[in-house]
Amino acid sequence: MKRKRKVIKIILIIAGVLLVLFTAFLFWLPSFILTGKRQTLDEALKWQTDHYDTSFYDGLEKTDYQVNGVDDYELHVELLKNPVESSKYIILSHGYTDNRMGSLKYVRMYMDQGFNCIIYDLRGHGENEADFTTYGVREGKDLKCLIDDTRSRYKDIEVLGIHGESLGAATTITSLKYKPEVDFAVADCGFSDIENVLKEGYKNAHVPVFLVDLADITGKIRYHYSIKKMRPIDSLDDNTIPVLFIHGADDIFILPKNSEDMKERTKGYSELHIIQGAGHAESILTAPEEYKEYVTVFFTSIDI
Repeated sequence: MKRKRKVIKIILIIAGVLLVLFTAFLFWLPSFILTGKRQTLDEALKWQTDHYDTSFYDGLEKTDYQVNGVDDYELHVELLKNPVESSKYIILSHGYTDNRMGSLKYVRMYMDQGFNCIIYDLRGHGENEADFTTYGVREGKDLKCLIDDTRSRYKDIEVLGIHGESLGAATTITSLKYKPEVDFAVADCGFSDIENVLKEGYKNAHVPVFLVDLADITGKIRYHYSIKKMRPIDSLDDNTIPVLFIHGADDIFILPKNSEDMKERTKGYSELHIIQGAGHAESILTAPEEYKEYVTVFFTSIDI
């Protein structure tokens, strides 16, 4: 009898330890999802330089400054002035774990189109203070603050657009919910909702998909935000700002269907172009001339 009680006690202890470990894992999981390792500016610039010619950046006239986002969170911003005098401006938002250096791949194209380029570090990235990502929820509000600041700071603006890649595209799309004073938006490889991206990734990695649902619960406790409510697509229900969607056909991280669904959802003028042979965030590098042509035709269609 004593031996049996001892065995039961050991089993209960093991079960208790496993329960504690599993609970700890569930509370760690949203941290893994929302606070991935960020690149430094030097690391990001090196990656860009290894993949295309960034020498143009050195010769540009630059102005660094800070803008307060939502809840007075400080964003580090950089104006890249077009060598040719221009009253056209575009704000570029980078992808997750990247920083403003990741937006350089689009700068030369937009400068050829006559734009001054404003690049910045998204919340929790680059030179900004450490913070967790909300996949567009707070980031979209931050971008709206930056748009308002840009309108106030540069009095000569005749055209103002926004462009985002991946998380930056989600940020760009989410900001439309707040009716920003912009003339167009370009969303490259954005997600309609982060839940489908996580579940697709877990499925491909042979990880139980239900962990995303559990991470949503513990995430709300730890961070007070719901993963299931990180849905840029919901910002398009009454949007009338023209949007150009671009997505790599071979993107297995954020499936092209995300852009397809968002194009169907928006109420304003929109275009969707799928770049053959391009993986995630690779479209401008895979087919630069095709990419530039799509942007040029889009501008003609909306009379920019």
